[in-house]
Amino acid sequence: MIDIRKLKTMDELAEIGKMERKIWGMDPIPTHQTLTAVKNGGIMLGAFDEGQLIGFSYGFAGFRDGNSYLCSHMLGIDPRYRSRKIGEKLKQTQRQTAIDKGYDEMHWTFDPLETRNAYLNLTKLNGICNTYVENTYGEMKDSLNKDMPSDRFEIHWFLRSPHVVEKQLPGTEHAARLNGIQWNGSSQPEFTDKEVSISGNDVYALLVPKDFQGLKQQNHAIALDWRLKTRKVCQELFNAGYAAVRLNVLEHCGEYIFVRTDTLELGGKQ
Repeated sequence: MIDIRKLKTMDELAEIGKMERKIWGMDPIPTHQTLTAVKNGGIMLGAFDEGQLIGFSYGFAGFRDGNSYLCSHMLGIDPRYRSRKIGEKLKQTQRQTAIDKGYDEMHWTFDPLETRNAYLNLTKLNGICNTYVENTYGEMKDSLNKDMPSDRFEIHWFLRSPHVVEKQLPGTEHAARLNGIQWNGSSQPEFTDKEVSISGNDVYALLVPKDFQGLKQQNHAIALDWRLKTRKVCQELFNAGYAAVRLNVLEHCGEYIFVRTDTLELGGKQ
């Protein structure tokens, strides 16, 4: 039975630092900073299996354009416990804790070519994304991000909205696909253009590799091509008023679904 609870002491937060090193192989956030954050509107949650820390989520207070929100900065799961819905449990507990503190929104970022994260953030949690940030963190050195522009989708989770509370599924039938995939002689997926332009359709779809990390290790040039071409398409969609709302898992790839942002019930906020 996985137990999730708030963490508030220096000793508890020091354990989070060890988990950061284990997951990402990088220096952890100083515990004096995370302690200060949780004392000032932030939230640190730990997931435990029989008293052993196996995952965490960390968020701090954010403010932009006159609106406050919880900036959910990190979510990490011990590799031995992945694919057991622990990330979803952490996010749902974080959501309720944020609501209890008075937040209406939560924001966080993720790599748009990481389909596992996209499926959780969009399909499972009903977050939306209409913001693309190029090379968010500059050149990163950890094993998951090195040698690739650190582009990110910024997820907005409208915590009390009908879209989230009722888990509304926008109509996604007849999506116009904006690209295709062809497989080269080494069975690696390559981005191919299609003769579909962004010209007012209700729904669009964008195909992405299912295993971007594996592709990056096999052929860095093809992985970089995916980064740059999907960046261009997503920016065009967002500038035209669309939002990513789903990641469908297909047999050999992922499929992003985009709908008009103004068709979503987000509690009066876009």
